[in-house]
Amino acid sequence: MGTKCPKCDTENPSDSKYCKECASPLPSSKEIPVTETLETPTEELTRGTTFADRYEFIEELGKGGMGRVYRVFDKKIEEEVAIKLLKPEIASDKKTIERFSNELRLARKISHRNVCRMHDLNEEEGTHYITMEYVPGQDLKGLIRQTEQLTAGKSISIAKQVCEGLAEAHRLGVVHRDLKPSNIMIDKEGNARIMDFGIARSLKAKGITGAGVMIGTPEYMSPEQAEAKYIDQRSDIYALGVILYEMVTGQLPFEGDTPLSIAMKHKGEMPRDPRELNPQLPEDLSRLILKCMEKEREKRFQKAEELLAELDQIEKGLPSTERELPKRKPITSKEITVIFSLRKLFLPALALIAAAVIAIVIWQLLLQRDIPPIPTDKPSLAIMYFKNETGEEGLDHWRSALSQWLITDLSQSKHIHVLPVDKVFSLFRKLNLLDARSYATEDLRKVAEEGGVNHIFQASLSKAGDIFRIDYSLQKADTLEILSSDYVQGTGEESFPELVDELTQKIKKNFNLSDKQIADDIDQNVGKITTSSPKAFKYYSQASEYYHNGDWQKAIETCEKAIALDPNFAMAYRAVANFYAYMGYFFKYKEYMKKAMELSDRVSVRERFLIQGDFYIQSERTYDMAMQAYKKLLDIYPDDYDGNYSLGLIYSSLEEWDKAIERYKMILHSSDESLALSAHVSLAWAYRSKGLLDEAKAILEDYLTN
Repeated sequence: MGTKCPKCDTENPSDSKYCKECASPLPSSKEIPVTETLETPTEELTRGTTFADRYEFIEELGKGGMGRVYRVFDKKIEEEVAIKLLKPEIASDKKTIERFSNELRLARKISHRNVCRMHDLNEEEGTHYITMEYVPGQDLKGLIRQTEQLTAGKSISIAKQVCEGLAEAHRLGVVHRDLKPSNIMIDKEGNARIMDFGIARSLKAKGITGAGVMIGTPEYMSPEQAEAKYIDQRSDIYALGVILYEMVTGQLPFEGDTPLSIAMKHKGEMPRDPRELNPQLPEDLSRLILKCMEKEREKRFQKAEELLAELDQIEKGLPSTERELPKRKPITSKEITVIFSLRKLFLPALALIAAAVIAIVIWQLLLQRDIPPIPTDKPSLAIMYFKNETGEEGLDHWRSALSQWLITDLSQSKHIHVLPVDKVFSLFRKLNLLDARSYATEDLRKVAEEGGVNHIFQASLSKAGDIFRIDYSLQKADTLEILSSDYVQGTGEESFPELVDELTQKIKKNFNLSDKQIADDIDQNVGKITTSSPKAFKYYSQASEYYHNGDWQKAIETCEKAIALDPNFAMAYRAVANFYAYMGYFFKYKEYMKKAMELSDRVSVRERFLIQGDFYIQSERTYDMAMQAYKKLLDIYPDDYDGNYSLGLIYSSLEEWDKAIERYKMILHSSDESLALSAHVSLAWAYRSKGLLDEAKAILEDYLTN
């Protein structure tokens, strides 16, 4: 009786170790222990079948040496994912499973647009399976077979994206070790995604590999892999060179009758010049491919970043008609709704391209336009960064962190308007005040004028031994007359939450709020609504700065440090969710927003309703719950921008235009240019949808002229 190949189902002689058709390793019944508890599901996974009481089967995507991959609908998170059911012979060794788990734990840290996210290794009734992101599209191997030979421009475009994904993985210490075209997905927009990180290097179970046995796919295996030597990031670079070779020529550099013969060719034979197979290939691209495939790893590109830079230079030398840039994944209406609830894009959720172009043009024309102050009878103030007068540069981070903490605390008030953290940062960047150690009179007036506030708060941090002291002054914005000045002090950085609460109380008293206003105002301790850990809040504040500077990955990493110090830091979970949303990783957005939702009793009342609204706005089925959350928010804070705008978006989605118009009108005169623009364009779109073109035009003209 022969042995059936687990990859292509070809029958092979019983003594064969490799498939005669596809060269995949064949299982050996003598070496691979299989127990009943490791059997794969006996029932056929047909469409509609549910696995593990959670995953609804949609279709089989493929099969390989490890098992079968399925596209499923995860009923728990209401999203399509992919699951790989491991074969019993792979899952039979506990050390293999443990290694899988450890490798996946490392691979999950890779968060990049060109890397398919790995999720978890789980077990259901003896069947081990891996969950991962589902990427619709075609693998690169299929694309090469379909086209026979890719253009230089297309090949470079794909290779650059793979390089970017590898660079991030290598930075985290993860080497793929089995990079090949079938592990690279090309989605419908032409974007490349690397699959199966953290899997190939785990295949060390008895009966699969052992000491001195090759790991990887022979056709794409580096010489050091062929010799079972130490492997590093340069092995991935070699494999990418082979992939590039195959893309531009339509052929593999080395072929043979057995995996061993192919591997030995990688070790000892020189590949043909790709230009011999494709004379149209640019000479510099051919040289690059051969450099990637150098036998000695010291002669290859040493880092993916080096290879990426060289590919970029070669691409620039191609005729413009031959260059091919990947398209960004289009934003779905569902994703637009999520993003807009996070107030960072400037266009309304349901606007068409024409409206978007109009908005962008307006934005470019009006960057310097003065915005009228928020129409409110509340006292308003801008909290400047604190001055560091401790003499210790290591405490500089508290300049912005204490300012942000105080803004968060005061923002609970129903009777005071505080310039938000985002607005403070954007103003400071515009006025070149981010690194200012002191503020000139003109600086203060510009902050007040452009922020639309009537008061300025300044403070300085000093230190004597373990005692920290904060001196402050509250000034009128127009005359800079000092209304009050005082100080608070405490022992160690651990006292900062209490000092912030004390400052909040003093500011409220200086605004002469009535006894009734003070009594019914919302004022929870800042340590309760954020974190009682100063170090955790420091990381949270630093993450905010990274985000504002566009380094979203660094923002995520830094916020994760805050969460590690305080696992109940709900605001940090919401921040990470937002960062992932801005990067387009909506699966991760949901994951972190769910955690923020679970901890929503540990935030301010305003933040709680925003978390609830943002959590429920993700699905039309829960729009009613999102509306309820935003309405509760507006009952307390009627002029809240987020609440009004998000509620307006839901009404727009439901085509309840009159209600949407009412919400947008509430926030037309935001002191933040981007927010005011969003409100005007959204309102214009609502009028246009009702057929009121004159009103829509008037709204845009009003923005231009005021």
